[in-house]
Amino acid sequence: MHHYDEIGLLTPSKRTEAGYRQYTDEDLERLQQILFYRELGFGLDQIAAVMNAPDFDRRAALKEQRRLLEAQIHRLQAALRLIDKTVAAMEGGIPLTKEEMFEVFGDFDPTQYEAEARERWGHTEAYQESTRRARKYTKADWQRFADENLQINGEIMRLMEAGVAPDDARAMDAVERHRLLIDRWFYPCSREMHARLGELYVTDDRFRRTYENMRPGMAQYMHDAIKANLARG
Repeated sequence: MHHYDEIGLLTPSKRTEAGYRQYTDEDLERLQQILFYRELGFGLDQIAAVMNAPDFDRRAALKEQRRLLEAQIHRLQAALRLIDKTVAAMEGGIPLTKEEMFEVFGDFDPTQYEAEARERWGHTEAYQESTRRARKYTKADWQRFADENLQINGEIMRLMEAGVAPDDARAMDAVERHRLLIDRWFYPCSREMHARLGELYVTDDRFRRTYENMRPGMAQYMHDAIKANLARG
């Protein structure tokens, strides 16, 4: 909440003589609203723009948040059903079609860039090593990777929200863990190779969108922190 105060998103109505913040019931209601938006994936800049608007209406906002959460629940339930269907198909030895495998992801086509990736990197040892390792991973392995990746990305987003500069040691340590994650799961990833990946995060729209969808500005932040991590040796 200290950071929310600094950026003017949640300013306490009262302070003690010693300068400590005191939050009223109205302040806590505003905090609840902020946390609902955060749960829905809104960035702090987006939340501030919505909640600081002159025509902001808490009741209307809560109803809209409920609608968005219901839609999110629906998507997650559909994803759970697809997981169960996939596991059942695996255990029964009957593969799903590509359409069935990705039916809950709308227009997403996982094969769209396969040929391009193979053409651009298929000759490299990194691509071949990544393909070799990925073939051996089980569902549990992928879940562990996803958990680790989520933890690192969450840490980087928290650093951004706290206003930590990308060349700060904490940011460089976080992207170093990101590099080691790639190194451990896919292919040997030196700091130089990681820096080349960092360039793609800002020059390739697909990479950039991946991070921008997590938090606006994250692609550039990753790029800058990776570059700083390379420079510190």
